[in-house]
This record gives sequence, C-alpha cells and structure tokens, in this order.
Amino acid sequence: MKRIAVYSGTFDPVTLGHEDVARRAAGLFDELVIAVAVAHHKKTRFSLDERMALVRQALGADARIRVEPFDGLIMDFCRQQSACAVVRGIRNVTDFDYEAQMAAMNRKLNPAVETVFLLPQAQLQCISSTLVREISKLGGDVSEMVSAGVQASLRLADGSTLQA
Repeated sequence: MKRIAVYSGTFDPVTLGHEDVARRAAGLFDELVIAVAVAHHKKTRFSLDERMALVRQALGADARIRVEPFDGLIMDFCRQQSACAVVRGIRNVTDFDYEAQMAAMNRKLNPAVETVFLLPQAQLQCISSTLVREISKLGGDVSEMVSAGVQASLRLADGSTLQA
C-alpha cells in the first residue's frame, strides 16, 4: 500500500521554506499531495489557480508530488486521499505551539492520520509568505526567499519594475 502524506497551506506565495519541507517530505513518503487551501477566510494575493500553478512551477516535475486544491477540514481531505500523514513545517516555537494544538485536534477528528513536523533548513526558517508579500509589495528583494518564477509573479502582481 502506498504511503501518502498531505502538506497543506495557502501557499500565498509558496516560499523556499515550503519547497524545502515539500521536497524532504516527498523523500519520506511514496507520494506527497500538496493541498492548496481555497482559503475563503483570507484575502490572498494570488487566486487559487495561480497559487497551484506557482507551487507546480516551484517544485518542478517531481513524480512523487501532486498538487490539489482543498476546501474544508484537512482531515476530510486526508481521508479522501487515503493519506496516512499530514506534514507541517515548523519554523519556531510559536509555530510549534499552534501546530501542536492543531495536531491534537486533527488526531481527534481522524486518529488514523499522523502529524509529521519538519523544520526547514536553518537559513529558511525566518521566511513566511506574509513577510514575502509585504517585502515584495514595498519593492524589496525577495530573491533569497522564493523561486525565480514566484518572484516574477510577485513583481507582476505588485506592478513593480524593480529588478533583483
């Protein structure tokens, strides 16, 4: 039986930290489903289709990784995907506190799905999508935080002509 894991988020935009966690998670499982949240509750910089395309572009053609949209409870999505684990990236203690609470609740909702925490490489731990969006919007250089394709999409979305 295939060991499938789900890595969920809004990925608005996908960062090098997300990419690092995804690639390492793909090495631990037979298949990794990147679940891009519809995120009705958030005003995202990029549409769902754009975020999915950016994730696909950033991660290349890795046959172990599949990108899918999701809406609703992640544990329901895991059940639909026959996943045995959900992967969460942890950058710091604040992330851990939040994610530990979510993992406990997810275990109540679906005890068959384990939560796996992965730390991105040290130099990527300070990166968040929120900070990337803000830095880019203010004309800052995000080239060490996101892939070249994501950076280009941010420039277009921000109407910026600044070069990295």
